[in-house]
Amino acid sequence: MKNTLPFFAVAAAAWFIADASAHGLWTEQRRGQIETVYGHGAEDNAFKAEKISGAWAYDAHGKMIPVSVQRLDDHARLQPLKAPAVLGVALDNGPWSLTPDKQWINQGRSQVPNSTESLHTFKYSLAIYQQGAKLPPLNQLKMVIVPEVDPLLVGPGKPLPVRVLVDGKPVAGVELVGDYRGAPHQISATTDADGRAQVVVRNEGLNIISASISLPVEGDKDIETRGLFTSLTFLGEAHRE
Repeated sequence: MKNTLPFFAVAAAAWFIADASAHGLWTEQRRGQIETVYGHGAEDNAFKAEKISGAWAYDAHGKMIPVSVQRLDDHARLQPLKAPAVLGVALDNGPWSLTPDKQWINQGRSQVPNSTESLHTFKYSLAIYQQGAKLPPLNQLKMVIVPEVDPLLVGPGKPLPVRVLVDGKPVAGVELVGDYRGAPHQISATTDADGRAQVVVRNEGLNIISASISLPVEGDKDIETRGLFTSLTFLGEAHRE
C-alpha cells in the first residue's frame, strides 16, 4: 500500500456526530448563480461567509479562471470570470471544543480548558460542469474525491470509479455516500487499499458524492483531531429542454 494512509487513521470517522463535523459542503447553481451550500442531507444552513477559505475555477483545458467570493449575510456565492468547467471550494470551520455538558464551542481547547474533546474541521467540494474537462492539480483540496472517468458520461444507474486522496495520498477504508443530499446516511462504497471505489450514479440531476474522515493531530495546543469532509458534484445527465 504505497503512499496510502493506514486504515486506523480513518476508523473514527463513523462516530463523528458533532454539528461541527456532521455538516458538509457543496455547490449548486441557483438563479444563474453558483451558491455554496453548507448542510446535511436536505438541510441548507446559514453559515458565516468568511469561513470560505478559498475557491478555484478552471476551464476545460485545466487553465485557471479568476473567481471571486461574494460574502453574503448567511452564505457565500462564487463568481468566476467566465463559466467554469471545474470548480473547487474550501471552508475552514475552525477549531471546536466539547464541554463536559456536551456543548460544542467554536474555539480551541486552549480557550476551553475543561474541554473533553477538540477538533478542527475543514470542508471541501469539487464540481465538474463540462464534459471532457481536464482536471488540474487539486492540491488546494486536502481531501478530494477524484473521478477516474468523466462523470458526466457515466449515466444514472452505472458505476463511477473514483479515488479518494487526503493530503495528496490515497486513503483506504473511507466510506462514500452516493447521494449525500437524498440519503446522507446510506453508504454506497468503501475505498480499497489504493483509495479506489466504484460509486453508482444515483440521479439524473445533481449528484453529490461525499466522504469524511477524522485524523489524529499531535503537538497542537488547540486540537487533537482534524476532521475532513469532501464532496464531488456533477449532473447525471445533460440538461434537455
